[in-house]
Amino acid sequence: MSGTTGTNTASPTGGGDEHLPQPATADIDLVTVLHALGDPVRLTLLLSYADDAEHSCDPRGLGLEHLHKSTVSHHMRVLREAGVTTTRVAGRNRFVRLRRADLDARFPGLLDALLAAAG
Repeated sequence: MSGTTGTNTASPTGGGDEHLPQPATADIDLVTVLHALGDPVRLTLLLSYADDAEHSCDPRGLGLEHLHKSTVSHHMRVLREAGVTTTRVAGRNRFVRLRRADLDARFPGLLDALLAAAG
């Protein structure tokens, strides 16, 4: 959800879901995004999220079953804090989605170039 910062925010769809803290679209920094995507695991996550669907945080569903769950959670946090993804909290579950529109608005063409190069 764009326009948010360091607080949980209610879902625009209602239902009581919240989003974890993330930078507002205008605060997404190019160096921070590139640094976040400089790790092979996070680049793998970006490719998984490129379908614009919401994804569970289960490492098995992301092709990362060889990594400990806490390691995958760390990589997801780095992506979220860089502004690459948004995380919706629904009870005990978390669902991650690529912030494609926000990244395209902030850095036109960057995401497409990264996905083409990594894919």
